[in-house]
Amino acid sequence: MKTKVHIKNNRWAPGSFPNTPEGEAVFTITQDRIDAVLADFPDIAEQLDFRVDWDTDNFEQSLSSADVLLTWDLPTEGLGNIAPNLRWIHCIGAGIEHLLPLDWLPDTVTLTNNKGVHAAKAGEFGLMAVLMLHSHMPAIITNQRKAIYDSLYASPIAGKTLVVLGTGSLGGAAAKQVQGLGVHVIGVNRSGRAIDGCDEVVTTADLDNVLPRADYLLIATPDTPETRGLMDRRRLDLMKSGAGIINIGREAVMDYGALCDKLEDGSLGGAILDVFDPEPIAGDSRLWTTRNLIVTPHVSADDGDAYVPLTLGLFFRNMQLFLAGKPLLNPIQRDLCY
Repeated sequence: MKTKVHIKNNRWAPGSFPNTPEGEAVFTITQDRIDAVLADFPDIAEQLDFRVDWDTDNFEQSLSSADVLLTWDLPTEGLGNIAPNLRWIHCIGAGIEHLLPLDWLPDTVTLTNNKGVHAAKAGEFGLMAVLMLHSHMPAIITNQRKAIYDSLYASPIAGKTLVVLGTGSLGGAAAKQVQGLGVHVIGVNRSGRAIDGCDEVVTTADLDNVLPRADYLLIATPDTPETRGLMDRRRLDLMKSGAGIINIGREAVMDYGALCDKLEDGSLGGAILDVFDPEPIAGDSRLWTTRNLIVTPHVSADDGDAYVPLTLGLFFRNMQLFLAGKPLLNPIQRDLCY
C-alpha cells in the first residue's frame, strides 16, 4: 500500500505574504516540481501517492485517508477526527508561530519544519547586512532621500564585534560568513552550546552582559513564548552608541517602536529589518520614514529559484526516514515550540 501525501498550496490573498503572483509562484508545489526532485529518490518514488491541492478545496476528503501532510498552514480544529491516519506534518517554513499553540496536534503526529533550507541565503544576507551597517549605508540612503551629499567613511570591519541572537541555521550561517572577515562573533542561544562561526557562545540569560559589547546585533530567533519581547526597550538601551541592528527572525522578538525612537534620536546608528507583523507593512507605518532604517520585504532567507526544490529535497530525505520507521529530521519540540 502506498503512503498517501496531501500537499496543501495556498492561494495568497491580496495583502497577505507573499502578496504578489511572483511570491505565490516561489512557494507553490506542483506535480512537475515533485517529479523533478523525486527523480533523485528512486528508492521511494513508487511508494508515494500524491494529492496536490489548493487551500481547503479537498482538504477534509483527502485528509481522511492521508498519512502525510505537506503545507504552510492548515485548519487545526478536530484534526484527529478528520485525519485518523495522519502521522506526519511538514511545514514548508522555518517558523511555526502561526500554528501555535500546539494543543491541536495529536500525540500520534510528528510536526517538522524547513530548518536548514534557508541557511545559505540567510548567511549571505546576514553578511551583506552587517557590511551595510558597517559602511553606514542606512545613513547614506537616508541622506540620499534628502539630497544630502555627505561622505561617511568606514575602515575595514576586522576587529568589530557581532552578537548573533539565535544561532540556529539562519544565525549560524550568518556567523560563519561574518567571522571570516575577522569579526569577533558572540552567539547567544538557549543552552550556551558551542556553534561553528562563533568565538564565544553564551546563554540567553547572559544576553544583558554581551549587548554592550556589540557593534552589531543580528537577530535570527523564531517567535516563541520564550523569545517574544526579548529585545525590549530596556535591552536596546544597553547597546553602545552608534550600534547597528539586523532582524531576520521575527518582529515579535523586538520592540520596533523603541527601535525607531532610538534611530530617530541617534543613539543607534542604523538598522536593517526584514521581518514584520503583519506583512506587508501598512502604508502609514513609521517604519517607512524612520531615519537610518532599511526595510527589506522578507527576502533574507527565501531562494526565489530553489525554494521548492530545496524544500522537497528535505521532505524526501525525511520521507526515506519515515518509510523506514526512523526519527525524522527537524522535529518540533512541543515544549519549546521550535
